[in-house]
Amino acid sequence: QVQLVESGGGLVRPGGSLRLSCAASRNIFSEYDMGWYRQAPGKQRELVAVVTIGGSTNYADSVKGRFTISRDNVQKLVYLQMNSLKPEDTAVYYCNAVLPPYDTQGSRIRYWGQGTQVTVSS
Repeated sequence: QVQLVESGGGLVRPGGSLRLSCAASRNIFSEYDMGWYRQAPGKQRELVAVVTIGGSTNYADSVKGRFTISRDNVQKLVYLQMNSLKPEDTAVYYCNAVLPPYDTQGSRIRYWGQGTQVTVSS
């Protein structure tokens, strides 16, 4: 069993920044792709960013150039740096361990974090 614990969400004004962190209970980065998914009320879950076992990264078109995913293999942490936030980024963000190959719909998510709320509003 693996526990994923997110932190760093909150309320921020448009144009602001937040950094989300995800702590894994054991090092799983050689077993799973690590993704940040989000879900807004009334909308489907979507993949925001992923870092694969091999270290490759991929982003949703809507966040390219604004968000950066990274991981610290020693500290067992995954980060999502979010800059230039927009109201449409408002959602619950989940850190997930995904059986490779990942997909954008999240059908291969193996472990879930509890989620952290991000609200972008003036």
